[in-house]
Amino acid sequence: MFISVFFRPVFFALLCCLAAGGLRAQQLAQKFVQETHYLLYLPEGYEKDTAARWPLVLFLHGSGESGTDLQKVKAHGPPELVEKGRNFPFIVVSPQSYVPSGWDVAALHKLLLHIKQAYRVDQDRVYATGLSMGGFGTWELAMKYPGEFAAIAPVCGGGDTANAWKFRNVPVWCFHGARDEVVLPQSSRNMVNAAKKFNPSVRFTLYPEADHNSWDSAYNGNALYDWLLSHKRHRYKEVQLPLQSLKRYEGHYLGPDGDTVQIVTGDKGLLAKPGRNTVQLKAAGENLFFLQEELPLDIRFLYTGKAVSGLLFLGDRKLEYRKL
Repeated sequence: MFISVFFRPVFFALLCCLAAGGLRAQQLAQKFVQETHYLLYLPEGYEKDTAARWPLVLFLHGSGESGTDLQKVKAHGPPELVEKGRNFPFIVVSPQSYVPSGWDVAALHKLLLHIKQAYRVDQDRVYATGLSMGGFGTWELAMKYPGEFAAIAPVCGGGDTANAWKFRNVPVWCFHGARDEVVLPQSSRNMVNAAKKFNPSVRFTLYPEADHNSWDSAYNGNALYDWLLSHKRHRYKEVQLPLQSLKRYEGHYLGPDGDTVQIVTGDKGLLAKPGRNTVQLKAAGENLFFLQEELPLDIRFLYTGKAVSGLLFLGDRKLEYRKL
């Protein structure tokens, strides 16, 4: 496949490791199961309408609610509002982190997969939000698994700006207090500015009078929830481009790991030929192509002046290929 060739050096190294492992003594298979405790809210009408699929909001608390007392998770945000009697038109899942040092995003993803299997979730309307430590966790979780979320809303958090390109298809509304001295507003501003380079629709609300507690302003109204529910998970949509216009992309491209891919035009459009494989590229725009509608992976051709100078492969990693 196209993906495997782009990662050929890594894949080759993995094969070597597996081959070396086969020479060692046999080991016993064991299993370690990590528990994740969470609060679950099912919306009114969930039990009656067994055919309906419901949106899901995953809420991540701050460091102060960590531990083993699940009732602490009700201190802020959607679980607090549910406890006070508010009805939401979506499922709310509020897990608890055992430690106050950060979220285990791999464990959160496993929980999310479990919830989607166990409950009637609309898989195109899954959202993530969180405050403080949970704001950091929201950024990180969506960067690691961008294809899972229809939109995210991190509150007074921050993240790795180098990977902000992964939000190119994920709507973001970020919140922070201007007087926050626990997590400085610049932490959110850095992420917003980095993400906007790939997604101009990213929103940022800075509350001028709020300190670290910017979450009450963000969560207590209706605007955030209405905004979340207005989005569905991104899917690429194929458009038809004239075959003649695709000729500009033809050629050989050299990747950062020394691998090459050839781009040619066929009867049905653009083709990528990495090695002996041939993969059909579907057009989503003039210089934007994809493989499958639901995959957070695309190929963007780069221009120097009016000539194509390379391509940008955006998948698990961002890789730039130079046209030879």
